[in-house]
Amino acid sequence: MVATRANWKGFLKLAELTCPVALYSAASATERIAFHTLNRVTGHRVHRRFIDEATGKPVEGPDQVKGYEVGQDKYVMLEPAEIAAAVPGSDKTLAIQAFIPCAQIDDVYFDRPYYLAPADAAAGEAYALIREGMRKRQVAGLARTVLFRRVRTLLIRTHGCGLTATTLDFDYEVRSAQDAFDGIPELGIKSEMLDLAKHIIKTKRDSFDPSRFHDRYEAALAELVKAKLDGRPLPARPTPQPTQAADLMAALRQSATTADKTGTDSDQPKAKPKRAKGAAPRRSRKV
Repeated sequence: MVATRANWKGFLKLAELTCPVALYSAASATERIAFHTLNRVTGHRVHRRFIDEATGKPVEGPDQVKGYEVGQDKYVMLEPAEIAAAVPGSDKTLAIQAFIPCAQIDDVYFDRPYYLAPADAAAGEAYALIREGMRKRQVAGLARTVLFRRVRTLLIRTHGCGLTATTLDFDYEVRSAQDAFDGIPELGIKSEMLDLAKHIIKTKRDSFDPSRFHDRYEAALAELVKAKLDGRPLPARPTPQPTQAADLMAALRQSATTADKTGTDSDQPKAKPKRAKGAAPRRSRKV
């Protein structure tokens, strides 16, 4: 089982074929080190309160209401019941509407990944039929359902013996690449420079292994907490050395020479950050 608790349960539907399924988060931030905000004087945790920006007085829960800004200091107030009524109803059905080639969708639309697993033993045959049909055809499925009070589009793909479901951003949520790339000039690259770049890339070719990627920030935080607990001097942050602008061709030649000597450095597994002894539990919630 992927997780002890499913994020969502419903039915995967393909035409008249239905299969009870469950969604499990494929990625989580709960293992990251989290901090609480404390009162420096007492050492006690502090809590946020909503304050009226004009009167400066606290506003308690019953007096808080959602508002949409329609002008300068003008809002449309929306009651919880009104918002709830606007949320689409859910029939707990993840209906596959179309199949597309696996490589066709731009991954800039990817939002959050989930594992899509059978909800019970009786669902195994229908689940396997859908999975193997998609695998043989090398396609991904586009499905829609109400997920966490929003209508979401999900991309369903085969993954080993199972399926994954990735929520997709809507078109209006994805910014145009032209805004970022519009100022990039079109330059002709000399063949020798391109050959050197291709050679460097070739020496760095490798396969993807996520266990090799080391979260240096998380490790630094763990070491900082441990040093505080042990009463040791705090680790010093390395001072970046200023670099001078180098000639591009000279830099390529130097890089190619270094690459020939070292090859790819990604075949050296890096240790995962260890949690500091005595540190707060990983699942502590940020305040």
